[in-house]
Amino acid sequence: MLEFPRWKYVLIVLVLVFSTVYALPNIYPQDPSVQITASRGAAIDEALRQKVAAALATVQITPKQLETRDGDLLVRLASPEAQAKANDVLRQSLGDDYTVALNLAPTVPRWLSSLGAKPMVRGLDLQGGVHFTLQVDQKAALDKRVEAYVEDARVTLRDARIRVDSVTRGPDNTIVVNVAQGQDVAAARKALATTLSASSSASGALVGASPLSYQVQGNRITIGLPESELARISGDAIAQNIATLRNRVNALGVAEPVIQQQGSDRIVVELPGVQDTAAAKRLIGATATIEFRAVVDGDALEAQRTGNIPPEAKLYPLRDAPGVPVLLNKRVLASGEQMVNAVATVDQNGQPAVDITLNNVAGQRMFDFTSANVGKKMAVVYIERIPEVKVVDGKEVRSVRVSEQALAPSTIQGVFSKNFQTTGLSKDEADNLAKLLRAGSLAAPMSFVEEYVIGPSLGAENVERGIKAVVYSFLFTLVFFTIYYRVFGAITSLALLFNLLIVVAVMSLFGATMTLPGFAGLALSVGLSVDANVLINERIREELRNGMPPKSAINAGYDKAGGTILDANLTGLIVGIALFAFGTGPLRGFALTMIIGIFASMFTAITVSRALAVLIYGRRKKLTSVAI
Repeated sequence: MLEFPRWKYVLIVLVLVFSTVYALPNIYPQDPSVQITASRGAAIDEALRQKVAAALATVQITPKQLETRDGDLLVRLASPEAQAKANDVLRQSLGDDYTVALNLAPTVPRWLSSLGAKPMVRGLDLQGGVHFTLQVDQKAALDKRVEAYVEDARVTLRDARIRVDSVTRGPDNTIVVNVAQGQDVAAARKALATTLSASSSASGALVGASPLSYQVQGNRITIGLPESELARISGDAIAQNIATLRNRVNALGVAEPVIQQQGSDRIVVELPGVQDTAAAKRLIGATATIEFRAVVDGDALEAQRTGNIPPEAKLYPLRDAPGVPVLLNKRVLASGEQMVNAVATVDQNGQPAVDITLNNVAGQRMFDFTSANVGKKMAVVYIERIPEVKVVDGKEVRSVRVSEQALAPSTIQGVFSKNFQTTGLSKDEADNLAKLLRAGSLAAPMSFVEEYVIGPSLGAENVERGIKAVVYSFLFTLVFFTIYYRVFGAITSLALLFNLLIVVAVMSLFGATMTLPGFAGLALSVGLSVDANVLINERIREELRNGMPPKSAINAGYDKAGGTILDANLTGLIVGIALFAFGTGPLRGFALTMIIGIFASMFTAITVSRALAVLIYGRRKKLTSVAI
């Protein structure tokens, strides 16, 4: 008998409906658009809409639509040419209070979007944009960390009232402490081991496990940093720089940016849809830091209005409250360069908070201040230094613009030093503050070693050629199989189409990025699916030649070919996983498409094609031949 379980038919129908829904958004084109993001206290309101419309009218551009999305203003346009002109005029008219970026806006219907359906993300090679490779100066990060150890050692011994002749940096990244004559060297070593171990743990090592080594020769203590600690410092510098770049690129509003490590000391930044290299460089090359300052009593709004500011104070705009100032003391209690770590957590009452760790110098200053100011307020100032390039008389003139904004002040609940907790925040505010404190400044300087622009025309050509290659491979396969295997050839063709639908749906659902190598992986998955169907069809032919009845031959063909198909696809799957795990960039795109295609091809070749064969031949009582 030729039978197929009904629950598998139900499964196939569900997969078909699911795949159709989540692949459907890819038929809707994206609108070239300009995204406007408010910054430095500006607002997205009706006045901005009118200003944008007026600016576009000066260059005779009529936008398709002006809409607010995720707190940004999105200007939809009819063509890439109009997009480029609109981008130029809006940058000039809106000034520094808004960030203007190129983007591609989806046109997917709301009912599809409400189901989480979205089109596949196109990579840099298909959509166009800018590509940067940045070299991280790991030596500077290492020098900074070793100098921090030297300062920690000096402050620790001073607090322990142990006199020293000198605390210096020695060769091979060691710290050399010369204890004064008559002082307890063993006590000095113990104090250093306790403090530096805690400092190392706070900056990322396991708590209670110091990676530092201590050698005592007479009155000299040599503190060594092993290779594991040096490697960790370099790795932390890369990780913090990547986190900083992500924050900055997110502020630009670029859809699906790629920011990843390349090798041991480089970072690759790819911004799809962005064509302005100078603007992107200004953003990701900006340097930022933070400062802790005390809040000065007084009416900040009145001081702003009258200009009567106390001599010890300075006015700062609040970052999350445009137009609202706050009075802060000019004295800096601690700065970002003195911060070791910041982690979002919860306080003893289960409320969101941020745990902050400073080095010893800043910790002592914070202890002295909080001892005398319990119940008063303190704020964090976020300082951004943005490089600017202007062309004057045909020459580039470089300058730096400084932006200073205060985060919401918090109350000092008790005396603390280098380890303290900031409370009174929402969960989102705590997460954001921790990110700002950790990633507000670069851990190590970076330089641009490679940059280039991929134009949208190249991307469009790549998309067109990639789609054409996949379509032609499908058409050739469908025609050949239909002629060669007749009815089973038609079944194979339907299974192949189902396979493509599943791959597109899965990649769209999970936000996988389709690149040009991804098209190659898609074509390869078609070949693997074809191979599986060939094995099944040839096995059925072989059983028929051996005199087996048609229905039994179909059953035997699927049963006996199934194991071979699984083994063959397993080897391809292992290769795909290895490429995805160890490859970067294009290799990962190719591997991801191939992996999804392999799973889809096994399902369609073994399950879907068998279901179709049973539908066609299973109900016939006297089946004397099969069209294969």
